[in-house]
Amino acid sequence: MNIFEQVESQVRVYCRSFPVTFVSASGSRIVDQSGREYIDLFSGAGALNYGHNNPRLKRRLLDYLASDGITHSLDMSTAAKAEFLERFQEVILSPRGLDYKVQFTGPTGTNAVEAALKLARKVTGRQTVVYFYNAFHGMTLGAMSVMGNAAKRASMGIPIGGTLPMPFDGDLGPGQDTLAVLQGLIENGGGIGKPAAVIVETIQCEGGIRVAGFEWLGRLARLLRKHEIPLIVDDIQTGCGRTGPFFSFEPAGIRPDLVCLSKSISGFGLPMSLVLIRPDLDIWKPGEHNGTFRGNNLAFVAGAEALGYWEDGRLSEQVRQQGSFVQQRLKSMMRRYLSLIREVRGRGLVQGIVFHQPGLAVEISRAAFERGLIIETAGPRDEVLKLLPPLLIEAADLERSLAIIEESLEEVLPTAPIVVEAPAWSAMERMS
Repeated sequence: MNIFEQVESQVRVYCRSFPVTFVSASGSRIVDQSGREYIDLFSGAGALNYGHNNPRLKRRLLDYLASDGITHSLDMSTAAKAEFLERFQEVILSPRGLDYKVQFTGPTGTNAVEAALKLARKVTGRQTVVYFYNAFHGMTLGAMSVMGNAAKRASMGIPIGGTLPMPFDGDLGPGQDTLAVLQGLIENGGGIGKPAAVIVETIQCEGGIRVAGFEWLGRLARLLRKHEIPLIVDDIQTGCGRTGPFFSFEPAGIRPDLVCLSKSISGFGLPMSLVLIRPDLDIWKPGEHNGTFRGNNLAFVAGAEALGYWEDGRLSEQVRQQGSFVQQRLKSMMRRYLSLIREVRGRGLVQGIVFHQPGLAVEISRAAFERGLIIETAGPRDEVLKLLPPLLIEAADLERSLAIIEESLEEVLPTAPIVVEAPAWSAMERMS
């Protein structure tokens, strides 16, 4: 029995999928205790958009530590925080014509979601928050109350009210208008009154790489603006350039009232989360939402340096091109393995292979790991193989990753059930 099995809680999960001890990493490569290298298509669940130990960011961090720079500061003013805010305003907000206040929350994405939900309810004086089937926003009680996964919700142990699920784009089948359901709720009441807010992911990553159309997002934003209902966009996994533009909602032409960012906002995998707030909604009283670790100055330093990648459009274009390349290759695999693959979906460098048989993605992930590739699964039934490569991944590593996926498909094919048509899951079944 190793030290992890002896001492660590049973709650651990990723170490079960990737059962080795890792010791070092660089770029898109990670090395285990035996010296074996793996290509990382997991990227810390999207926290490592710039790769492991990015040398540009690491140099800034080492210099800062060597100078005895402040590391912990609660929400006090520091030079590192000032630099991050100045860079964020200059590089991200101002060029996009976005006017937001920045709230630094606790260090994880779920902390940002909790703050956004709390503020929306404070601003409106209303309670009910609308979320969407298959949504994932974090693992604390408030965030889990807007989660569309019944198994995870059950782990809360108590009933939670104040939220209402709605069908996501495409949930009701081709040609069906899911927003008509929400519009009817808002305009006809339905006995629950106007919601305090609506929270949405532009791409439901944990939900199975389910992509909301730009037209659907635009209509959602207009509907909510008309009725003065705050729109919260959870851009925790799909923001910071994962889909191409810095914010995943940019191509939809919308301006959310509240935006949640975490994961790669620090640039180096360091804990940091924030909420972007429409200025007139920033009605917090001092200390009304608090937390010890809102001042991770190492994250400010790395995050400010990482913003340099967004001073022009080169990285956005690179992500767009690589995303298109990956999707074309995956669709080619789908045509070859129609008995296994039902669909390919995604945007930029978040892509998913949807399998006919639930759980098959787990087998592919396992086979890929044996070949030196770390790749995660997603979806309510683990029916999706999820590709999250670093945005700066070398072309050779990307090519090799796709080759390993195809080799793993070949390995699984002889034992996989043959499926001709996709199972007809209903929208409500997708929530389970």
